[in-house]
Amino acid sequence: MIRAAVKEDGPRILQLIKDLAEYEKAPLEAKATLQQIEETIFSDKPTAFCHVAEVDGQVIGIAIWFLNYSTWLGKPGMYLEDLYVDPAYRGKGFGMGFLKTLAKICVERGYERFQWWVLDWNEPSIELYKSIGAVAMDEWTVFRLSGDALKKLGA
Repeated sequence: MIRAAVKEDGPRILQLIKDLAEYEKAPLEAKATLQQIEETIFSDKPTAFCHVAEVDGQVIGIAIWFLNYSTWLGKPGMYLEDLYVDPAYRGKGFGMGFLKTLAKICVERGYERFQWWVLDWNEPSIELYKSIGAVAMDEWTVFRLSGDALKKLGA
């Protein structure tokens, strides 16, 4: 079952975020706290949203997303920040279930784009995305400003 997350899912969501960081070979970069998860996903004015996959009452996967905006289309879109399924449950359709659920939200709400990043070495995910008609945006280069560089520029 895939459903919208509730505040009680917070500890498990945080654990799955840490598991994802481990999978992506960046465990030290996952610094989120339970308080931050609660404030950003479960507040009265959330800045991010989460759906979970549940089997026998246990959360086994997460999809965390937020809204972006296309100036060219003049409409919002959805950005999928993280999609992660516990390794014991991979290959059982949960990833596709998340993608379908989020695509349905996009269609129902009039969001014109559904976007995400994937690591170049994650071939199983890349193949899944291609199979549903997703297109790699190879002509774009992602830039990030964070940490000391962000603080210096913002000072």
